[in-house]
This record gives sequence, structure tokens and C-alpha cells, in this order.
Amino acid sequence: MVKRRAADRLRAGHLWVYSGDVESVHTGGAEAPSLLPVADERGLLLGTALYSPASEIALRIVSREDLDEVGWLELLGSRLRAAIARRAALLDESTNACRLCFSEADELPGLIADKYGDLVILQLLVKGLDSATVRETCVRVLREELKPASILERPDPRIRELEGLSAPGLAPLWASEPAHPVTSMVFRLNGLSFHYDANAGQKTGAFLDQRANYAAAREWAQRLGATGRALDVCCYQGGFALHLAAVCRRVTGVDASRASLEVAERNLAANRNLLSAEVDWVQADAFELLRGWSDAGERFDAIVLDPPAFAKTRRAVEGALRGYKELNLRALRMIRPGGLLVTCSCSHHVGAEELQAAVASAAADAGRRVRLLERRGASLDHPVILNLPETEYLKCLILEVD
Repeated sequence: MVKRRAADRLRAGHLWVYSGDVESVHTGGAEAPSLLPVADERGLLLGTALYSPASEIALRIVSREDLDEVGWLELLGSRLRAAIARRAALLDESTNACRLCFSEADELPGLIADKYGDLVILQLLVKGLDSATVRETCVRVLREELKPASILERPDPRIRELEGLSAPGLAPLWASEPAHPVTSMVFRLNGLSFHYDANAGQKTGAFLDQRANYAAAREWAQRLGATGRALDVCCYQGGFALHLAAVCRRVTGVDASRASLEVAERNLAANRNLLSAEVDWVQADAFELLRGWSDAGERFDAIVLDPPAFAKTRRAVEGALRGYKELNLRALRMIRPGGLLVTCSCSHHVGAEELQAAVASAAADAGRRVRLLERRGASLDHPVILNLPETEYLKCLILEVD
């Protein structure tokens, strides 16, 4: 049973019930099940939810009807097939990687599936999904729909601790060649090649949500003639940098992780025949480096800022906004007149208006006039559901700097 405010949220289309809004839980004295019916204070059924007893988000609605485990597994399979079908038009010879399933946005809370060429990476991020039957259903659908070389599960260590999830095995969930399973792959985004290793990297291994923004940065640099010297700050494995290298004469990628830059160098080598730019990588703290470079009078025609999430909680927003302002202030002091600034935030708790205000404040302090060319978000394989604001997390502003 849930409190009235939670019931009102669910009736408005949201899918979550926080632990503080749970009035009572009835499990019949047995171990907490993965599925629970959800009712309001009057006993009226609101739906069936995945139950996470250790999580701040205790209940995630999967159906507005009463559902048993057999019905849930059937629904899981059909929704996963539908999610894969929705992405079919996004894949072609130039792009063979995308997010196949995006959790609540595909009506499968806590389930992430990403395709990197012939590899599929699965993440089960809520306690209610942590079962052999869920894994078997996912593997069966992914095999039938995609015929991959391997399907691997890759946990998120932080979420695993918060949710109390079991530790997945190291072996693939399925492999076409069990004796020699494929765990690495070269995949393509926007005509460029990128190395993927299932045993390394952040998230599921790459930032597929920026795919369309990579292409937009390349197109705007060319359109504005900002094709001299470019800088990609927090470049990770070189996504923005390599796209800019297709149109710019010199590109520098900056990241604090040596391992990420080593992959970026491999990605550069894989695309060298397509790129004419001189490209170099710098391992450094972005704040320190930009402070020193801006004070020294370094100049760039195009700068991309793509930092990690500065605000993982609402309490961290104030500090995050100071960080975004500082990075943008330093960048704005280095951009030549008529140049391009692409600035991003993947912090859900920092809204689009807050990010834009931080950049505007930085522009005022830098004495620069900044023209908004585009507001962008995540690629289409990361859809936003209007009554699920949590599905909208990535913000990208494309700016011309006078």
C-alpha cells in the first residue's frame, strides 16, 4: 500500500514509488518477491511493480494490471522486442551501435541493453530483475532478434551496492562460440570506427547517447568555418574529437584517464585514412588545464565541454553549477570570435534552464556575446517520456561565440 501522494504520481503517469511513500508491504511472511501488487490507501489497485527492498526507489511499475510472474516474463519479452524494433531505422552501414532498451523509456524499468556491432551488453539495475528467468528471457529475445556474437552482462558497481544485487558471472550470458567468446569489437558511429571492450570503460563501454551530438558538432564547426584548432575537454575515448578531426586542422583531446586516452589513440588509428587533422591527447585535470591555458592566452576555433555528471543528487546542484560555469568561463576566454562552443551536461538534477543560465553567467563574466544555435539532448535511441522527467538527463547547447 502506498501513500496518497505516490498514488497521485502513479495516476499521472509516473512509474516510481519512493521508499518513504510506501505505507506497508505484505509478502505473506516469505522472502520479499520480485513482483508486488500496488494499491492506494483505499485498497484500489494501481498496478504491479518490481520491488527493491533496499533501494530508495522501492517500487517500479511494470503494468497497470494485476500481473503474475508468467505474465510479467511474457510482457518483458514483448516489450524488449518492441524496443529493438523501434531502433531498427537508426542502424545502417555507417552506424551499427545503439541503445536497444532504455529502462523506463521502453516500459522496462532498470533494464538497459546496448548493441556494439555484433555484441550486446545487458544491464539489470534493479533487484526485481535479478533472476535467472529474467536473464533467460532477455537472452532468448536478443538472440532471436539480433543474432549477436555474444551477450554479456555488465553491472554498474554503484547501483549493484544500492540495490543489493547479486554478482554476475564473468562468462558471457550467451556466446555463439562458447570456447572463444567474442568480448571486444570495432563498431561504427556516423561512419567512424570505435574500439569496444566489454571488460573496460564507463557505463556499458561507450557514450552512445552523444552520437547525434557528435555529428552536430562536426557539422556546425564546418558551417561556421571554425575548422582551425579544436579542443575536446573530457574527451573520454575521443567521440567528439574524432568527429571534429574530420573537418578541423588540429584537434586536442583532454581527459584525466590514461586508459581512456589509450583507447582514443586506438580509435584515431582506426580512422586515420578518413581524418586529415593533427590530433594529440593530453592527460590532465580539465579545470587546472583550462585555467592555465586561458590565463596563458591559448586560442581555439571550436571547443567541446562534455564533463561527467557533476550532480548525482539534488543537494549537489549548487556545486555542479559552479563547476559548469567555471569550465564554460575558461572555454569562452579561449574561443576566437565566430568560434563554436558545444557544452554538455549529463546531470539529471541540473535542468536545461539552469545549465543555460550558468553558461550565460560565464559569458557575461568573459565579456563575450554568445548566440544559441541549437538546444539538443540524447540521441533518438534514448527517448524522453514526457511524464517521466528522469528520462531526460543529457543537455547539449551549441553556441556561436562573438
